[in-house]
Amino acid sequence: MASKSSMTPDLADKDTKHSPSPASGGKPLWRKLWPIAILLAGLAIARSAGVLDFLSFDTLRDNRLILRDFVSNNPAVSVITFMAIYAVSVALSLPIGSLLTIAGGFMFGVWLGTAYVVVAATLGAVIVYLAARYALYDLMHAKAGNAIRRMESGFAENALSYLMVLRLIPIFPFWLVNLVPALLGVKIRSFILGTVIGIIPGTFVYVSIGDGLGALFDQGKTPDLGVIFEPRILTPIIGLAVLAMLPVAYKKLRKNSNKAPLDAAIDE
Repeated sequence: MASKSSMTPDLADKDTKHSPSPASGGKPLWRKLWPIAILLAGLAIARSAGVLDFLSFDTLRDNRLILRDFVSNNPAVSVITFMAIYAVSVALSLPIGSLLTIAGGFMFGVWLGTAYVVVAATLGAVIVYLAARYALYDLMHAKAGNAIRRMESGFAENALSYLMVLRLIPIFPFWLVNLVPALLGVKIRSFILGTVIGIIPGTFVYVSIGDGLGALFDQGKTPDLGVIFEPRILTPIIGLAVLAMLPVAYKKLRKNSNKAPLDAAIDE
């Protein structure tokens, strides 16, 4: 039987890994929450300023010639401006991601539009991730204790696969999938990689719609944002999600196969 002294270092290491450092733990609560406060203030300002009402398909239709000319005459500035607006909208969790993605296809075409959107969306997602990790991670672990640690352990083991599935299949809001991994201790490298890979298919679909937006406007129509849920679109995406979960299934099967001989030996 292990002695108390031999167990203490392991427990201490475990506690040190999950608990806040003395320096961070000594900070007043308002100093920990300031990143979230800034994002919430930005969201409130954007809503009160009518940003959601201004950014619409009507705005795109009425200003499409101006946008085309601006992109043609200012290629670098137009890309930087678009990506900045997109990243900020994601960071503030504004519900205009689909509209901006379609606008990206309209302004830059399918391939460049997809690239710009993926980079900008990932940048905005990382801002939310870092803000939540800094402001809420220690607080959540202090309040939830062992429960959140068990969730963290289970999620972290297959973080990349889980993230890719959550990004591929739009079951949960984009902002929520930015927030939860930060609270569950997912490494930023896995977060970025899972986000980039996971949002490419859906982004490509909406950017492709944007590439043909001019023709739709000429017909007096607007895009159907529910197109991604059509079987012809959703089925391949679900297939990719299943592929993303194969490593998780393999690990579980391998763990069970290794456990079976051990259980048999114990029974004997």
